[in-house]
Amino acid sequence: MSGKRLNNIFMIVAAAVIAFGAGVFFSDDIYARIAVNATALDKDQSQRYSEILEKISELDSVLDTYYLEADNIDPDEMMDNLYKGYLSGVDERYTAYYTPEEYEQLMNDSQGVYVGIGVTVTTDQETGNMVIVTVTEDGPGEAAGLLEGDTIISIEGESVQDMDLDTAVSKIQGEEGTEVTIGVYRESTGETLEKTMTRRKMDAQTVAYSMLEDNIGYIQITAFDEVTVEQFDNAVSDLQSQNIRGLIVDVRGNPGGNVDSVCSILDRLLPEGLLVYTIDKNGSKEEEYADNEEVLDIPMAVLVNGDSASASEIFAAALQDYDWAEIVGEQTYGKGIVQYIIPLSDGSAVKLTSAKYYTPNGECIHGIGVTPDVKVAADENSASDTQLEAAVSEVEKMLQSD
Repeated sequence: MSGKRLNNIFMIVAAAVIAFGAGVFFSDDIYARIAVNATALDKDQSQRYSEILEKISELDSVLDTYYLEADNIDPDEMMDNLYKGYLSGVDERYTAYYTPEEYEQLMNDSQGVYVGIGVTVTTDQETGNMVIVTVTEDGPGEAAGLLEGDTIISIEGESVQDMDLDTAVSKIQGEEGTEVTIGVYRESTGETLEKTMTRRKMDAQTVAYSMLEDNIGYIQITAFDEVTVEQFDNAVSDLQSQNIRGLIVDVRGNPGGNVDSVCSILDRLLPEGLLVYTIDKNGSKEEEYADNEEVLDIPMAVLVNGDSASASEIFAAALQDYDWAEIVGEQTYGKGIVQYIIPLSDGSAVKLTSAKYYTPNGECIHGIGVTPDVKVAADENSASDTQLEAAVSEVEKMLQSD
């Protein structure tokens, strides 16, 4: 068993070097061509890898000699945890290692179809806690009694305190028909609860819409997945058929998602021009443009809050920079960095931060967020949605001034 684990280490290190040396291509938004020169190891690197193998060999010897359940150790699981632990040394919440199964699940998630319990989670900026921000109607999570605002504290008995958000999501999701137990803390009651749910296939409905009074359209976007673009287009087209005069887009609680998707949606709204650009560690600049001749030139407002992050901030900032919409609500999360996901030769993958993104006016909002044009705090004691009411008021003012 000791030899098998050591051999696995050697093979994965070698495979990673080959994969990085060849370069990787991706077509999706947050993925880019990565070329890492790892075809040769210098003397210091070779020495370090030799020391790693020696240390693993020593640890294996201790396990085999003293550990009571040594014969039941799963070598593959040991290796997966080794890689996860290695990358945790980067000490940055967005860097993570994915097993082949986790990577496959992550790719499925980005398309908007998944097997899970029907909840959306985000990381609270101040506390670092994982918080449920939406619960899908008729989903397993709703049936089990999960509520928006619940803090996830464990998954299958494992604490999520030091767990990457994507890793946590991959653990919540899984094979259709299997069960998952989630531990949550409910601040409103002070309760700590455990809920066991049966995973099932969910079609992510990331867009909901309606027509408000005075023919003001309302569109809520809960995530920017691949399916979001078509869902948004359908919502706009339907509202236009009802003679929409103004529009409110609600991205409160939206943790972000696919940058290609948010740019496609902005392309439907804005005239031709720069939408966002990124700059990587080498100073290389990548720009995304709107090039659709069709625009939605009507009074518009965007609702944001402290849980509006990443792609949601790209959305709000672009509309703000072009003076195309009034941004209403609270300061956004402030995630102005981009993660690339790099697949390795064995089907696993690594996610890491590789660039900062900038608004059309050249602002990097990382650690700052997007500042609303109209600041309105959420009033939890009010029976009405005071932020939405403020957004409606802003659109009505624009309609009256036309």
